[in-house]
Amino acid sequence: MRRLLFLVVACTVLGLATFGITMQRPAQQPTPNADPYANNAAPGATAFPLAAPAGKDSNARTVAPPGAVNQGPFDASKWKYGHGFDAPAGSKIWNPVKLKMMQGGKVTGGTVFSSTDPYTYCAMANAGYDFIWTEMQHDARDWEAVARMWRACPNAKAVPGVRVAYTDEREIQHALDAGALVVVVPTIDSLQEAIDARNWAYFPPLGRRSNGGGQAFDPAMWGNVPGGYRNTINDNIVLILMIETLEGLKDADEIAKVPGVTAVFAASGDLGNFSGYRQGSPDYERAINIVHDAAIKANVRLCGPFAWRDRPDFSCFQAGSELAAIARGVADELGSLANTQGKPEVGPFARPKP
Repeated sequence: MRRLLFLVVACTVLGLATFGITMQRPAQQPTPNADPYANNAAPGATAFPLAAPAGKDSNARTVAPPGAVNQGPFDASKWKYGHGFDAPAGSKIWNPVKLKMMQGGKVTGGTVFSSTDPYTYCAMANAGYDFIWTEMQHDARDWEAVARMWRACPNAKAVPGVRVAYTDEREIQHALDAGALVVVVPTIDSLQEAIDARNWAYFPPLGRRSNGGGQAFDPAMWGNVPGGYRNTINDNIVLILMIETLEGLKDADEIAKVPGVTAVFAASGDLGNFSGYRQGSPDYERAINIVHDAAIKANVRLCGPFAWRDRPDFSCFQAGSELAAIARGVADELGSLANTQGKPEVGPFARPKP
């Protein structure tokens, strides 16, 4: 009995000591969270000294609270954007693709065209590419499948990237909230469409992206990057606009100059599709050169298919799909043993009869 009493007393003292140590620890900042509503500290106990009086018109549209930067009548066109979301002084680029582009290097995107399997995605992401071009324009998978793949290996060698279906707030917002660091927008036909793509890709003041959360904010993705995701992502996004049509060629110079555009992509297939000429013909090459000249004049990067990696001034490329990579890899591995399967005379694997 005495021993039991001693153990109870000892546990009590130890518990009080631990409680005391815990109470003396300084409050820690909440861990970055994908849910913007998760960090509601002390609900029901927050004071609102600048709140409008209950049931009364505060006249806020005409008169600013004491100490406000924006004084006088409210005017959205003259609003001075605050510094609450500035990147910390001296912040460095943490997206390796953006860094490599800024340094003038050539970047390659391996295409994950149809797979929804995280293991296949991660194998491609660790194969040596700079980013993964996840295809959402010409494939039927959904964003949930894409998010699952990106979440499986966020720190792979290649960062998550995507070609969205079209210039659209939902498409681009889904991509970024899921963690995309490279966003490719197809079929940009006009200056206004380029501005719209930029607006959905960037947070204010450069764009109009909504701060709604998503797995990009999770510590397992980008929530713990130096300076914080919200404050630094505008400096780390790579936005590539594809010029594919005659209308896009008409506005190519203006499209490339839109602030926030990292690169323009001379669409090898669709510039032929929309012009009616094939690669090598004078009219086709003229179209490609219009995109080239727009990139040079705007001082942005110039992208194209991997087959153009030696074409002058091209420094950003879309490489083959996961299916093509498997076929090439097997051919390289097997060498002379590739495609030497046995040839039975009967059954489903028999040679076709002449």
